[in-house]
Amino acid sequence: MAAHPNILVVEGPSDQAFFESLCRTLGLATTVKVAPPRALQPGAYNSKQGIFNYLPTLLKQLDDGGLARLGVVVDADSPPNGGFLKTQALATQTLAPFGYTLNTTQTAGLVYEHNDGFADVGVWVMPDNHAPGMLEDWAQLALHPREHTLFAHARSAIQAWPEPHKFKPLQCSKAEVATWLAWQAHPGHGLDQAVRDGLFDTESQGYRQLTRWLNQTFPT
Repeated sequence: MAAHPNILVVEGPSDQAFFESLCRTLGLATTVKVAPPRALQPGAYNSKQGIFNYLPTLLKQLDDGGLARLGVVVDADSPPNGGFLKTQALATQTLAPFGYTLNTTQTAGLVYEHNDGFADVGVWVMPDNHAPGMLEDWAQLALHPREHTLFAHARSAIQAWPEPHKFKPLQCSKAEVATWLAWQAHPGHGLDQAVRDGLFDTESQGYRQLTRWLNQTFPT
């Protein structure tokens, strides 16, 4: 992998596209490389566990100066195998051997500080560093008010479909968001297009906290 000063590592290609679009709105597109593990290291796995397996390699690059700043975005998922507290514990356990401790005073995302003064490592646990869920749950929290009625129809359509569903119950929010996206001006596109089309409320708490965390993790 070619050296890059700032890296935001995400779980997969759809997350990559979303964050590339979001970073573009913040003026970070030219300074932050957004990538899942497999794009950074052939043979790595695109998943939450794949990120934490690969994280020591990136932390070593912070140590030797090959990397200036690092951000991590993972889904909380849901208990019993996931959830925010388990995901936060996994991040802490991965970062602690490299001298990083969690700053408990931060209010936007998770910030891990180094005991020798290296750059902080930012971790965002979707959707909001508290609740179980994933990127699609964040999207629902940040919808622009003019999208609420259409999204309610999408949710009703999913709920009205007779069970058993082909998707797992934990993926219900994915199905709801995918249905809402299918009824937009660019059907078939992902949440990256939703950013470009202005479908999120930039004044919502979820949007403001996530963008604050990004700016905090990658100051210009």
